[in-house]
Amino acid sequence: MRDPQQVLNALCEHSKDSDYRYERLYRILFNEEMFFIAYQRTYANQGNMTPGSDGRTIDRMSIDRIRKIVASLRDESYQPYPARRVYIPKKNGKKRPLGIPSFEDKLVQEVVHMILEAIYEGHFEDTSHGFRPNRSCHTALRDIRVTFKGTRWFIEGDIKGFFDNIDHNIMIDILRERISDERFLRLIRKFLNAGYMEKWTYNNTYSGTPQGGIISPILANIYLDKFDKYIKEYAENFNKGKGRRLTCEYQRNRNQRNALRWKLEDETDENRKAELKSKIARLRKQMLDIPATRDMDDTFKRLKYVRYADDFLIGMIGSKEECKIVKADITTFMREKLKLEMSQEKTLITNAQEPAKFLGYEIMARRSMDHTRTRSGLQRRPWLGTIVLNVSYETVLKRLQSYDAVRITQVNRKETLKPSSRKYMVNRQDADILAQYNLELRGFYNYYSIADNISYWGWKFNYFMKYSMLKTLGRKHKRTVGQILEKYRDGTDVVIPYKDNKGNEKQRVWYNGGFRCKRFTDIYEDNHYDNIPNTMYLPAPTLVERLKERRCELCGKMGDLVMHHVRNINQLKADTRWNTMMIKRHRKTLAVCHDCDALIHKSYD
Repeated sequence: MRDPQQVLNALCEHSKDSDYRYERLYRILFNEEMFFIAYQRTYANQGNMTPGSDGRTIDRMSIDRIRKIVASLRDESYQPYPARRVYIPKKNGKKRPLGIPSFEDKLVQEVVHMILEAIYEGHFEDTSHGFRPNRSCHTALRDIRVTFKGTRWFIEGDIKGFFDNIDHNIMIDILRERISDERFLRLIRKFLNAGYMEKWTYNNTYSGTPQGGIISPILANIYLDKFDKYIKEYAENFNKGKGRRLTCEYQRNRNQRNALRWKLEDETDENRKAELKSKIARLRKQMLDIPATRDMDDTFKRLKYVRYADDFLIGMIGSKEECKIVKADITTFMREKLKLEMSQEKTLITNAQEPAKFLGYEIMARRSMDHTRTRSGLQRRPWLGTIVLNVSYETVLKRLQSYDAVRITQVNRKETLKPSSRKYMVNRQDADILAQYNLELRGFYNYYSIADNISYWGWKFNYFMKYSMLKTLGRKHKRTVGQILEKYRDGTDVVIPYKDNKGNEKQRVWYNGGFRCKRFTDIYEDNHYDNIPNTMYLPAPTLVERLKERRCELCGKMGDLVMHHVRNINQLKADTRWNTMMIKRHRKTLAVCHDCDALIHKSYD
């Protein structure tokens, strides 16, 4: 069997060639090594311990299970199970449907995902950032900060129920443009048409991709890559001119300064020279308060675009009427070419002086005429037209309310926030309460650390979370906040001692990593992403190597093995030999013989 790394890198070599058509992809699925890699890549996900509609989980995984999957793919008898539908809460209070595939289907989808990623990653546009290696929300926001400078209008894109409305026939036709292997396409259609089980009732899926499926994100990117390329071509036709024309006042000032400079070069009288230099300096100072370019310039237009999953933002230099035309053209393309509907109420045209919402940030363009001096002493207006990324008060409030860490009170007819205790946490250990707050605090900071105003709102968020924790501990111990601080304060830190599972004395310290704005120090050239090697990183399949050793890690007996999995090692108690061994090794897995496996599962009954 060929090495999976070589197989996928061979696919990557032609990824950027739009005219290349891939053949005989389906036979890659006969390679057991591909499934060993897929198993290694997915095993750590806690969701694998949630049973699908077949009632099975990742537990008791074995080489024989993989071989049975490969055999069913070889004779094309493989049929995905319907996903088990559950609902998870959304931020707006509604619920999002999520499909839980069987673990066998997850393995097959992971292999298909690796193949599709090798084929399409080099084909995607740089404006796409969702569900891609080396990309994230932060890279999308970084692109906006770097490329949207001078923007006058934003168009906030919102597609109605994108993942539920992907047209299966269009999806397959798009794949067929690059893939000439009908067996491989039939397999993808099987996943699209697998349906779902809800309350033990089977439901067909006539459109959309299975939310929760491993291949859904890359299929969504392949689908919307058509839109990315449409916008790229649209921008090339829309863009006009090399730069904005200067304002008359600015041009007049510059002409006067140039005339004075020419006179200065020919002047020999020192007094006259000093007078000319004074006039030039005065004009230079006046220039700093004069707009350099025209706000409305029909000779210069620009359109910039960034997408993350089904959310996108367009920045435009042009008129509002042109924004309306662009919005209408986008709506038409989505409806006619992709059979998707744009939400006209949520697809907003926003003046760049007002905040546009994208990926949880408020984005706007500065109009500041403030100036500062460079290291050489020259005065500049470095902030004019630059993009600002802010976290809003509403965002901070919603996050605090989602944690139940604040309550709103009325003081002098004004709303005031007060830290509140979280009574549902009082049964936890003190150190665990602090650890939970630290986890939430780091999550907030890591995501919003690139905001320009994180220093202010980060400090505010830290304050409310800290005193919410102190009030929670006070509620638990029936003490005041001052008494809790006196007990756990160590200098400027809050430190809570505890013992780990091995009885070692340790400490947990309140997060004090600071909330300074993370500046983008790696501002990249236009070919930044082109410098990333067109190869794929694959982990060594160490789990399968343990199964291949055929020696039970619990009793030492030789024979066929299965892999015992647990959801979370931190929840294990050293009350059995296998739990004790997993805690000691700090592993969520144990390769055991069938006798030991039966013994382990008998203890669960």
